[in-house]
Amino acid sequence: MTNLAKLDFVALDITRKNYLTWVMDAKIHLKAGNLRYTIKEDTSTTSQDRVKAKIFIRRHLDEGLKSEYFTVEDPLTLLKALKNIYNHQKTVILPMARYEWAHLKIQDFKTVAKNNSAMFRISSQLKLCGETITEEDMLEKTFSTFYVSNVFLQQQYKERGFTEYNQLISVLLIAEQNNELLMKNHQSRPIGSATFLEVNDDSLEGNTTSSRDNNYK
Repeated sequence: MTNLAKLDFVALDITRKNYLTWVMDAKIHLKAGNLRYTIKEDTSTTSQDRVKAKIFIRRHLDEGLKSEYFTVEDPLTLLKALKNIYNHQKTVILPMARYEWAHLKIQDFKTVAKNNSAMFRISSQLKLCGETITEEDMLEKTFSTFYVSNVFLQQQYKERGFTEYNQLISVLLIAEQNNELLMKNHQSRPIGSATFLEVNDDSLEGNTTSSRDNNYK
């Protein structure tokens, strides 16, 4: 069984279902360790660095995959072999991701955070499958799926000229929090029912005492 405590990220499952995120993590960590060039074509690398890269990759494989690719010495060859096996899974993931993107609507989620999570999950799958998803695409997807009753609000946000999706989401999260607080305040103390007797009584008592003291002087 894989010892997750010693891993930099989740190991590649025997079914290879997590291949997309796994290969991205592997490349990032190899780059951080100055070993990214060991998995590129037409580059001169030392045998020591290739061994380091191979050890790192194998350490993040399921035990069954380690046995299957035990004889593969070159890290680039190993990654290519894993990618070839994965190709058939991509034909399943990409159509599903495209379908989810086409039907993604902010109005279908109870909170901005849940919509945001779905947005990043789907867009990441598309990007890892080679699709191009830009900041403009994510902004337009959000704007175009506002509630019909919020068309005016949608136009206001558009006019603010956001260039990054995260900018819009930050504003929506703040607006959502403020609205939630407003609703909670309204439910606990409906408009017109607020009283300030405690404050006014204290203030009145203080003023009365002060007036009495002045009259006795």
